[in-house]
Amino acid sequence: MQKKLKLWDAIMLVMGSMIGSGIFIVSADMMRNLGSGFWLVAVWIITGIMTVAAAISYGELSALFPKAGGQYTYLKEIFGRKMGFLYGWGLFTVIQTGTIAAVAMAFGKFTAYLVPSLNDAAPIFQSGEFKITWIQILAIAVIILLTYINTRGVESGKLLQNVFTGSKIIALAGLIAAGFILVDISRLSENFSWGMEAFNNLKKDLNGNFLKEGWESISGMTLLGGIAAAMVGSVFSSVAWESVTFVSGEIENPKKNVVKAMIYGTSAVMILYLAVNFVYLNALDRESIAFAANDRVAVAASQNIFGSAGTIIIALLVMVSTFGCNNGLILAGARVFQTMAKDGMFFKPAVENNKNEVPANALWMQGIWASLLCLSGQYGNLLDMISFVIVLFYMITVFGVIYLRFKKPELERPYKTWLYPVTPVIYLLIGTGFCVLLLIYKQQYTWPGFIMVLLGLPVYYFINRKNKQEQQ
Repeated sequence: MQKKLKLWDAIMLVMGSMIGSGIFIVSADMMRNLGSGFWLVAVWIITGIMTVAAAISYGELSALFPKAGGQYTYLKEIFGRKMGFLYGWGLFTVIQTGTIAAVAMAFGKFTAYLVPSLNDAAPIFQSGEFKITWIQILAIAVIILLTYINTRGVESGKLLQNVFTGSKIIALAGLIAAGFILVDISRLSENFSWGMEAFNNLKKDLNGNFLKEGWESISGMTLLGGIAAAMVGSVFSSVAWESVTFVSGEIENPKKNVVKAMIYGTSAVMILYLAVNFVYLNALDRESIAFAANDRVAVAASQNIFGSAGTIIIALLVMVSTFGCNNGLILAGARVFQTMAKDGMFFKPAVENNKNEVPANALWMQGIWASLLCLSGQYGNLLDMISFVIVLFYMITVFGVIYLRFKKPELERPYKTWLYPVTPVIYLLIGTGFCVLLLIYKQQYTWPGFIMVLLGLPVYYFINRKNKQEQQ
């Protein structure tokens, strides 16, 4: 593969893949689960520590295995083909393609803010609860357009990524500045005054409204459940940074630049996320955050900051953000499926590069499946169910750093995990706590995604048997 991506391009890929629509939406649900600005910020800080710790740990593996395929390659090299395949299976069926579908739909929904006729138009097709809308068609059109652009060569995808990621970083920085300069009445101290005591006296009725009278005390264990549920949103908004490892084969000096891109990119995004949440807490009271219309807390905050123009400003920002995010996801994901195909664990046509030296077949396979997920309308449910599995695979990969230190201490490590073993242990502890709390309090987020990945086992055994027969 040609080395056409420099360090700056890799950082833009990390940041662009992370910043999609989540930061503009998830804080509403998080506030409903937590009831306090204090705990909202605390959960984002925990997620930030967790994310950067994982990126620092992944750096050692990226330097050991500077090949295309990234996390798939790490898991395969450390734990064997079966573990690598299960990750790749989850990535293709839901993790990467489901995220592409969800981000494309977010683009469509916020476009409908600017073009209301998209919302008002009758469905193109409807049978019972299943329907195909113009917003879904727009989402699919975006996926097809970005897939086509990326088949034109890595430089086309790189240019698009840098322009859109740079634009949304500047726009977010502007929103953060305006969120403190233009707000007449700050709600920050009021929101922070609601700490543990307020949470323990908070109850939500069945209609989703905070009760004004007759509050009942809530135990500390319920707070832990609230933190776990809230982290589903913050964690989902903070994934996909590992996409840069998928394109290691096309990055200049990957042994150094991949780890730098992951650490610089994740740190910058988590600082931006924290600052945006401070804007929400400064511009809105907690009820306005928790019960923002359609969970669009960024729209509510922007209307408070900019007035009636706020809706248009945020709609444009989300459109830029989701378009750039999807470009990064589409560019990177196909490289994993191509690597799997080379290992005999994916469709054979995905192996081939086109005349522009990119895996066009893998790109189109990914794009077609993501488009079908858009039509199914189930991408949101699938992503909720897979959050547990995403963190589980992160944990297995981070554990791989410790495992290799014991199993193969003789390996030359161009980069060693900073503050080893503290950094990977921090991630494993927080990740374990998150997964255990979900298993206790939010089981609907756990077992369906786990079963979905386990369904890959019979597929793996079938492929393995077929490969052995061909070799004979």
